Amino acid sequence: MLVKIYTDGAARGNPDGPGGYGTVLEYVDTKGELHVKEISQGYIRTTNNRMELMAVIAGLEALNRPCTVEVYSDSQYVVNAFNQHWVDGWLKKGWKRGKNEPVKNVDLWKRLLAAKEPHSVTFHWVKGHDGHPQNERCDELATSAADGENLIADEGAVQG
Repeated sequence: MLVKIYTDGAARGNPDGPGGYGTVLEYVDTKGELHVKEISQGYIRTTNNRMELMAVIAGLEALNRPCTVEVYSDSQYVVNAFNQHWVDGWLKKGWKRGKNEPVKNVDLWKRLLAAKEPHSVTFHWVKGHDGHPQNERCDELATSAADGENLIADEGAVQG
């Protein structure tokens, strides 16, 4: 089954302001019917990059069986980490990057790798705020979540 996951993250006063993510999952069933699921959550204090990661994690964690997945994100941070094999390098170096500096958001990268494991996932970059319908919807979900009243704590925000 092919699932398309569209994602976006937002943070107000990045870093350390309120933030949120928005995720839209789409798949077409065997009868040709499109199914759409939207997921979002807001956080009291976070960063944009953490929300970009959480958007992808939420989409992958929502899947209940192995799938072929196409992730569409306007975050070069997320897309390049896989398409330019940054993650492979970080793993080889024990979660260190150039100049032996620690990788930020390791908690979420590990969670993303675990969520990605059962699936065949490809990452695609889309230009944000450029009229892409699903990206625009994800942006609406993310900003609404960041501005909402049901914000939760992002336990890893201090590092990210």
